[in-house]
Amino acid sequence: MKHDVIQELGWGRLVFGQTFSEIEEIGRVLRDEAGGTRDICMYLSDPHVLVALHPEEYFIDPSHTYRLDLENRLPDPVEVPGVKVRSIETEADCEAINRIYVTRSMVPADVSVIWDNHRNAESMHYLVAEDESTGEIIGTVTGVDHSELFDDPERGSSLWTLAVDTTSGHRGLGRFLVVALARLLAERGAAFMDLSVMWNNEAAISLYEHMGFERVPTYGIKRKNAINEQLYAQPRIEGLDELNPYARIIADEATRRGIRVSVLDADTGYIQLEFGGRTVITRESLSQYTSAVAMSRCEDKRVTRKIVEAAGVRVPQGRNASFDEGDVDFLDEYGPLVVKPVRGEQGAGITIGVQTEKELKDALGRAGGEGSEVLLEEFCEGEDLRILVITGRVIAAAIRRPAAVVGDGKTPVAELIRKQSKRRAAATGGESKIPLDESTEATVREEGYSLDDILEPGKRLQVRRTANLHTGGTIHDVTDRLHPELARAAITAAAAIDIPVTGIDLLVPDVEGPDYVFIEANERPGLANHEPQPVAAEFVDYLFPNSKRTPWAWEPDKPADPTN
Repeated sequence: MKHDVIQELGWGRLVFGQTFSEIEEIGRVLRDEAGGTRDICMYLSDPHVLVALHPEEYFIDPSHTYRLDLENRLPDPVEVPGVKVRSIETEADCEAINRIYVTRSMVPADVSVIWDNHRNAESMHYLVAEDESTGEIIGTVTGVDHSELFDDPERGSSLWTLAVDTTSGHRGLGRFLVVALARLLAERGAAFMDLSVMWNNEAAISLYEHMGFERVPTYGIKRKNAINEQLYAQPRIEGLDELNPYARIIADEATRRGIRVSVLDADTGYIQLEFGGRTVITRESLSQYTSAVAMSRCEDKRVTRKIVEAAGVRVPQGRNASFDEGDVDFLDEYGPLVVKPVRGEQGAGITIGVQTEKELKDALGRAGGEGSEVLLEEFCEGEDLRILVITGRVIAAAIRRPAAVVGDGKTPVAELIRKQSKRRAAATGGESKIPLDESTEATVREEGYSLDDILEPGKRLQVRRTANLHTGGTIHDVTDRLHPELARAAITAAAAIDIPVTGIDLLVPDVEGPDYVFIEANERPGLANHEPQPVAAEFVDYLFPNSKRTPWAWEPDKPADPTN
């Protein structure tokens, strides 16, 4: 067996403790961890000894190790309709892997390391799940063959960085990837496959145990660094765990900088931040520095339209609903229409694609009915683009797509919706759910199906018209593809409204082209929706400029390229 074995993975190094003869040498190796990475030592026979010798440097990772017996409990092959699992083939695959890592709040990897390992290391196996209809990479897993790496006498192997894109709509991707990797490693002669899972990840543990994994007394050692801090020194802030993802992302960023955080009301997302003699109260991304005037301009969509149009931003044709023949005449001239309350958020009361007088009447009722303030706008084709602007600079951009489900040839549409809603809720801290309501049923019906129908395997069905996250919509980062004209429109709109932090919504035929129409401005944009961009860092920079600056944002005299 080879000695002192270390495997670089790009996000950190795997240190195989059983190959070291001196425990202090393991400590020296972990001490050399590169900044921004997370090394882990596994299979050390006495992990508690190293931690006891250097408690200020190392800790035992609070994860369990599970083992699958590949000789006696090899799982049967599984399939996910419309998805194939394959090895990586190009550097673009490596970049797609990294994108999934970041969207799942994992440590990003050096793409060149992944690609080099794939080409030159027989012990490394990178698998990806590819959506056959779009060619998009929607899942990934990494395997390490211990026998190939260091002539392991136990013929072991291990699974790392299992991650799936929760917006894909495909069920069973994680299991699909685990089984594919297990069978690949078994074919290469591995006797077992290990994986590490956080002690409180009940859903994952339940899946692994159902697949035949059994817990083994193997523990990982990690170095006390900023990335690992939450694992060994979780801040004791009352109410922190009750915050929604939009407030939590700000609290976590502030805590990392040494800014004092107090949760004022977890249910509504109010927190107080204190640093350097300054105290700021925020409700998610809305702070006391956004004026009441700016808020009122965003709240009333009629006012927003007037202000941004006067500033030169393109808006769709529109009118205030009068609940008479004037509305019908507008429909005849500009239909199909979008009908929405003048005041409201999260897509409530909005109907898209109104084409008949009957549909118009129903849509007006959903928007509040006669006596309420409702806006009618011409429906414009395009994708829903959210651009985050902070202090006059574009920080992030994302396409928002309506909720959809993917058929498996046996499950009714209604049940697909319920299961997809459950997955979206789990992935977003309960923020994203697909309601089984009149609007969902109408959308399914317009697509030519009923809730009781069974979709053919791999068939994707859109089940909502609006792309709001709260009704199950998915978000896809496009910051590095944003056309400068779209960025300018967002900056111009934010300046006209005179708001320091806002989410500008545009409809665009192509994020890489200049065409758009303005939809609305949000005074409390969800920062958590824009990861992996450094949105929380930029927001805290704005609140506390004496803390830390982030390196990039799109500005009018710069190309729309975050690498510059």
